[in-house]
Amino acid sequence: MVRKAVVTGGTGGIGFHVAAQLRSEGFEVTVVGRDAERGQEAVHRIGSDARFLRADLSSLHQVWALGARLVEESPWQLLVNNVGGMWSTRWETVDGIEASFALNHLSPVVLTSVLLGALRAGAPSRIVDVTSSSITTAVADGVPTYEDVEQDGEYHGMSVTGRAKLAHLAHVQELAEELRGSGVSVLAVDPLGPAAAMTPNAAAMTPEILPPVLRHLWEQIQAGLRPPAEAARAIVAAATDPVLDDATGLVLGPDGAPSDELSRYVTPDLATAAGALTRRTLTDRTGAPPA
Repeated sequence: MVRKAVVTGGTGGIGFHVAAQLRSEGFEVTVVGRDAERGQEAVHRIGSDARFLRADLSSLHQVWALGARLVEESPWQLLVNNVGGMWSTRWETVDGIEASFALNHLSPVVLTSVLLGALRAGAPSRIVDVTSSSITTAVADGVPTYEDVEQDGEYHGMSVTGRAKLAHLAHVQELAEELRGSGVSVLAVDPLGPAAAMTPNAAAMTPEILPPVLRHLWEQIQAGLRPPAEAARAIVAAATDPVLDDATGLVLGPDGAPSDELSRYVTPDLATAAGALTRRTLTDRTGAPPA
């Protein structure tokens, strides 16, 4: 049987290497990205049987449309929610949502919800979400709150991304429990731990992405950048390792081993607040919360 995989944010950086390695594992790979030229170049490099679908995943309308198209091609065996980003300056999506919360959290929530039926049909199947140690920056001054999409205070991209990633990790673990026993496994991967990858997104960052108290670490962070292919290996292992066939709800570190380094910050109160904000925001922007 042909195993089919969707990789978001797959035209460059870590996502490209995830898609290429999955193809080597025998998957029929669909790469999703917003730039058609980069997308065509990526699938050419991955192999002739790879496919590119254009969608700007910062737009919730385009996420819904992408999901609907993929559902028509049911079943699917793998969804890798790799799309995300971190920025030195704040910007808003076309939906008027702060971009980090939209791309690191809302976008994969919506795409996953639309594709659940197709992933159930392809069971045994997996959903793999890429998380980040930026969560530790977000909690450095206390556990984030989720009354609104953004907290008061100055914009520091790493903390803002960490807060979005924490909300998403809470969602991933809740979804894993909901799907337990369904044949759909849900896993999160922190592919680099405290390090970062040499990606186009990382190249655009400036020291202002860090809270002032951490900016003295900027040169150290830059010196420790790792090849994106290295980060991809942990994600691909989460997607393919037979040891994980019956596992769900785990957070895996760079070595592929389960870790509570990030999940320990997901408290019941935080999960409830982040979930309520997610549903409220999606209802306000699209008229429908995630399924």
